Amino acid sequence: MSSGCKIRAIWILNNLDVVVFSRKFPVVEKRWRAACNAGNDSDQLFTSLPTNSDLTDAFLDRKHREGSARGFGIRKSNSTLGSDSWVDDPITRHVVGLYINKEEEDIKNLLWPLILHTRGLYSILILPMVEPRHLKAYARLCKRSDCGTALGMDDGLSSLLLDLPSVTGAFMVAHAIGDLITGDTIEPEVIVSAAPSVGGLFDSLTGSIGISSRAKPVTPPVASSSPSSTSVPGSITADAPKIGSRPLDKDALRTFISSSMPFGTPLDLNYSNIFTIKSNGFSATDLPPSDQKQPAWKPYLYKGKQRILFTIHETIHAALYDRDEIPDSISVSGQINCRADLEGLPDVSFPLGGLQRASLEVLSYHPCAQVSDQGLDKQGVMFSPPLGNFVLMRYQATCALGPPLKGFYQLSMVSEDKGAFLFKLHLMEGYKAPLTMEFCTVTMPFPRRRIVSLDGTPSVGTVSTSEHSVEWKIVTSGRGLTGKSIEVTFPGTVKFAPWKNQRLSSSMSSFGIDADEDSDNEADNASNMVNEEHLMEKMNKDLPPVDLEEPFCWQAYNYAKVSFKVVGASVSGIAVDPKSVGIYPAVKAPMEFSTQVTSGDYILWNTLGKCPNVATIKR
Repeated sequence: MSSGCKIRAIWILNNLDVVVFSRKFPVVEKRWRAACNAGNDSDQLFTSLPTNSDLTDAFLDRKHREGSARGFGIRKSNSTLGSDSWVDDPITRHVVGLYINKEEEDIKNLLWPLILHTRGLYSILILPMVEPRHLKAYARLCKRSDCGTALGMDDGLSSLLLDLPSVTGAFMVAHAIGDLITGDTIEPEVIVSAAPSVGGLFDSLTGSIGISSRAKPVTPPVASSSPSSTSVPGSITADAPKIGSRPLDKDALRTFISSSMPFGTPLDLNYSNIFTIKSNGFSATDLPPSDQKQPAWKPYLYKGKQRILFTIHETIHAALYDRDEIPDSISVSGQINCRADLEGLPDVSFPLGGLQRASLEVLSYHPCAQVSDQGLDKQGVMFSPPLGNFVLMRYQATCALGPPLKGFYQLSMVSEDKGAFLFKLHLMEGYKAPLTMEFCTVTMPFPRRRIVSLDGTPSVGTVSTSEHSVEWKIVTSGRGLTGKSIEVTFPGTVKFAPWKNQRLSSSMSSFGIDADEDSDNEADNASNMVNEEHLMEKMNKDLPPVDLEEPFCWQAYNYAKVSFKVVGASVSGIAVDPKSVGIYPAVKAPMEFSTQVTSGDYILWNTLGKCPNVATIKR
């Protein structure tokens, strides 16, 4: 957590837009007023914090003005001067401003930057402290006549936020509170082998034929100061309780805030540590070493069997179009999860490899880590590990090995209630052992049509249907694909329930189709000369408007979604060599390393249909 992050106030609103919890930090507020007085800005800026009722009114006013709690983040015809949407930047869906006095939308009434994070039934607003000049800069952006930010210009909102690390810290606070109030406080997953490795020739032989020991997630118990707490070896124990889906636990929230961010300064947002301290306190045996400073993220010293676990977990997001005019979009988001059960306060170091191959775009580390100067393909990392599982680093990278699944998907409506489709896919092309695809499933969703029947047989795998989707299991669990690539096809037809007459008529009228044109289309239908584009327009026109709150809301478009899991190595090229991991002071501790790659939003867009795409900058 950045030492420059200070939180002025926190508000939590429920689904009725009523403030159900608020916390203000007078120490930080005093600093804000002092900063305003130092720059003679007290008369120009909103220097005080609003009451809960005033904030609720301002939030409702913004919600009405922007169209939803987050808004659309783009300037529209009904956008007003001074509003967030006037800035014309999608980040204003998450970093918002409120005018406390809606009768006069002026900088004197502007409360900014407010981090808006929606979780479950709650809207979380975090107000970090920024300098008065930053608030003035945003107010100027809200009054600009031009739209958006020109390429290469440095006076836009994104450039302004890059100068505000407190905004990043406030996002971390918002997400931590969101996890807490919804009960989603599970630690990051670390994978270990279920059975010890034999090594040598045996491992080489079994690996070459695709046989390997099955891995499992591990969440060993955190060391506790209570001497009576014991655990059975091999058992799985959660480090933190689950609050669950119940009314807001204000006592737990107060404890978390007062412990994790005393006086408004975020220190440790790990709920496991805070809950452990509250439950167990400290005993005489928990005295910190006299010659070392004990960090906030490690309130207790570990005692027990020592080991280090690393897991690289990558998620591939892809949009595959199979079109010359639209390039495919493939990206990898990854993180290195770690668990270091080490006694005392040792430092762990290792060289992070594969940086050049991965072409890293974003790279961030846990506060416990220190990073040396980056070399051409390696970077030295040293960290003082906290208790339990934690995310050592996060990154965005390219897919160095190429997509694990590529090909095309075509869907053509041969009539209003029948469509012909074709899949032709290549799996694991260019992937070699030990990379293994554990499972792969392709799903064709039809959210607005009810499936009556499906005719077709895939070259590999099994097919099942539900009322609104078709699922094709290409690789099933227990029968992984290792050391080879395969090509699979799936031609077929899908028949839907008849389209409602009133929807057809409304669609025709929407496109201005008269009776003569309709009779001509009927004649074409009779002679199997169907205007396919017209059919698609009629069906798509009746779909509801696009909801920008959903990641894939393009119900009027045809796509197939892919789910898979690949183990054995990262697809970005990022790697950790267990033999290069060092511990100081030196101690004997076994090290295990594992990787898993899963699909995120991995989409095959219909080659014959419409599809959304974003223009990219050619470099």
